Amino acid sequence: MARWMIDSPTSLTFDGAVALRIRLVSGSVAVLAAEDAPRLDVESVSGQPLLVTHEAGILTITYEDMTLDGLLGWLRPQRHSATVAVTVPKDCPLQLGIVNATAVVSGMAARTSIKSVSGGITMDGVTGNVDANTISGDLEAQDVDGDVTFKTVSGDLTIAGGSLGKLDAKAVNGKITADVDLASGASVQAATVSGEVAVRLPASASASIDLRSASGRVDTAFEGLGSDRKPGGGGVAGTLGSGDARLSVSTVSGAVTLLRRTAATDGERSRVGTEEAL
Repeated sequence: MARWMIDSPTSLTFDGAVALRIRLVSGSVAVLAAEDAPRLDVESVSGQPLLVTHEAGILTITYEDMTLDGLLGWLRPQRHSATVAVTVPKDCPLQLGIVNATAVVSGMAARTSIKSVSGGITMDGVTGNVDANTISGDLEAQDVDGDVTFKTVSGDLTIAGGSLGKLDAKAVNGKITADVDLASGASVQAATVSGEVAVRLPASASASIDLRSASGRVDTAFEGLGSDRKPGGGGVAGTLGSGDARLSVSTVSGAVTLLRRTAATDGERSRVGTEEAL
């Protein structure tokens, strides 16, 4: 097993990576898909040095006494911070644990598992399955295809673009916002206690719809969905198109909104994305 203790800016290149495991306290981490040899760039380190190991193709970046399940133990005041960037093949599975560091994951196509206490997470162009758990950390995702599971106490979830096969989002008072396409047979479920939920689907969406809130407002921009009341609250239900996919939202006191994305809206979103790229 190759092993390094890193306490200053360093760059390392590896002969392969079949899995990537990262655990950081504070600072920032970027995981980027690349066809070149796996590489670690450490821009800065303060406090405890980073422990890097490479064994049987598994690349691990952590602290000597930090485990993925023990993140809460590091919530006490810490001076440990690092700024790192890692490039690996896009099919490399990722396990990421952060306390209050920020994380960016881009271009990955394998399973991504993230645990965060309060650190924010940004994902771009990820096509593998995503499983994220936070306490107050937010997850912002753009152009994500595949399955997404998100659980939080007060963090927000925002997904813009992409085609979901599955979304299972649960929050206590965090907000859930999704502007996506639904793959054939997709299942989208969102549940909160007091957090607001807003979903925008294409005008041509095909899905069975069930939106409910015990005491919050429920609105839809789609015609043909009926309002009904059941024990424990009111809601909106019905079928769009042939009902290939399924959208189910439930809250206790949060507002629920289902928006309709027109072709003009798609064009505007595409134009803005092109301008931003330029």
